[in-house]
Amino acid sequence: MGNEIGEEKRQFAVLIDSDNVSAKYAGVIFDELEKYGYASCRRIYGNWSKGTDWTEKKLLDYSIMPIQQFDYTTGKNATDMAMVIDAMDLLYKDKVEGFCLVTSDSDFTRLAMRLREEQKYVLGMGESKTPQALKKACNKFVLLNLVGETDRETVAGGNDIVSQSLDMDNVTSISDVEKAIEMMFFEEGTAVLDLGYVGSRLAGKFTDFDARNYGYSKLSVFLDEEMKHCRVKKSNNHYSLLKEEVQIDRQELEEEILALIKKSGGCIDNLSIIHDELKRNHHNFNVKDYGYKAMSKFLRSIQGLSVNANTVRIKKN
Repeated sequence: MGNEIGEEKRQFAVLIDSDNVSAKYAGVIFDELEKYGYASCRRIYGNWSKGTDWTEKKLLDYSIMPIQQFDYTTGKNATDMAMVIDAMDLLYKDKVEGFCLVTSDSDFTRLAMRLREEQKYVLGMGESKTPQALKKACNKFVLLNLVGETDRETVAGGNDIVSQSLDMDNVTSISDVEKAIEMMFFEEGTAVLDLGYVGSRLAGKFTDFDARNYGYSKLSVFLDEEMKHCRVKKSNNHYSLLKEEVQIDRQELEEEILALIKKSGGCIDNLSIIHDELKRNHHNFNVKDYGYKAMSKFLRSIQGLSVNANTVRIKKN
């Protein structure tokens, strides 16, 4: 996908909370970071006297500086405090353009928000258990366990779709993604969108959005498989997302119209109100699809309604 933030690559300070992120994700962390910038500062915080899977060899392999932090007081997380102090020190010395906070701990939510207030790009990384508050506080959040498993299985199997057990409860729902794409079509006034534009808008709206979080190695395959009313088209190595027009079920449409009129006290004195509401709820609505040239004729065909000039009302029994 290249540099997803659409600018020259930034210098990042990578700050790792060893208490909340396993060393098995070390490779994934720095592979992901390459899409956004490069690490000019790499630090990891923890109490190595307690033992950890972040071994000396692992730290040397990835050029990570360990910051030893003893637990001075029972019940207090000294690691968190040390990491926050270093982040603020780097911020005020203006040594980096972005921060990569590697943790699943919600205690770092305020830190992420503070860094963004100073116009720093905040890239978060953690496991799928990470609370939504922290994920939304970052410019972008990468779920290490989902991304790591997807990448490994894709390399092994060479497939675009990965079969694995996914924690779908803590990522943006597919229905929310569908609604966001529907709004894009509506805003642009077109039935064809550039795939790169769609990916950029989704990443901007949902900080944790990544096709790999849903078991797909490519955005194009994810959209083609999961979006009910869209399909991906490739032409000369260019990908587009096409909206497929789907006619709304007649019975559902009638029930929606009746409910709208009942909500208005049983009478609506302007047919355009009904038409506009249907268009708002179903952007592809066209009365001609149901065999009628005018909205008034369509409404007259609905049992239980009477139409007089520009007024429609529910018939009294």
